[in-house]
Amino acid sequence: MLLSTFQDLLVEAGCDEAGRGCLAGPVFAAAVIFPKNYHHELLNDSKKLSEKKRMALRPIIEKEALAYAVASVSAEEIDKINIHNASYLAMHRALDQLEIKAEYIIVDGNRFIPYPDLAHTCIIKGDGKYLSIAAASILAKTYRDEYMMNIAAEYPTYDWLQNKGYPTVKHRNAVLEHGLTPHHRKTFRITDPQLKLF
Repeated sequence: MLLSTFQDLLVEAGCDEAGRGCLAGPVFAAAVIFPKNYHHELLNDSKKLSEKKRMALRPIIEKEALAYAVASVSAEEIDKINIHNASYLAMHRALDQLEIKAEYIIVDGNRFIPYPDLAHTCIIKGDGKYLSIAAASILAKTYRDEYMMNIAAEYPTYDWLQNKGYPTVKHRNAVLEHGLTPHHRKTFRITDPQLKLF
C-alpha cells in the first residue's frame, strides 16, 4: 500500500495492541515512530515470529525508533469499559507518552477510536504491511508477556508462564476449578473445555 504524498510528509506513528483475547492480565498497546524510509528485514507481525525473535528485536526497535511508548489498561478497567474500548484506550495512552508528537496514525485492524486532532488510517493485517505497526505489535506483545510471566509465580495453577493469560484448556479448567484471581477479567465468559455440541 503506497502512502499519499501528504501523509508521507507527516510524522507517522504505528499502533497495535496485544492481549485482547486473554482471560487474565491487562491489554497492552504500543506506538512506534521510525525514521522515514526505515527498513529492517526481520521485522514482521509479532504473531509470525518466535518468542526468541521477538525478544531479540525489541532492543533493536527501542534503539532505532525515533520514539516509542508502551501502555496498558488493567483487567479492572477492561471490566468497566469493555475490551474494545480498553484496546483503543491503551493505544491512546501509548500515543500520549511518545516523546515526539505524532502527526498521523496508522493502526492495525479495521476500527479505532479517533485520537484527538489527529487523522488515522486503519489497516487490516497492518502488522504484516507496515514496519511501525509490526514494531508496535512486537513491543506490545513482549511487554505483555513479560508482565504475565512476572505475576505467574503468584498463581501457578493457571499456567501463565505458558499461556500468558490466553484461554487454553488448562487455563479454563483452572478457572472452573479454582475460580478467578484479581488479575482475571471478570466480564469474560469462561467455557468448559469439555463441553461439546452435538
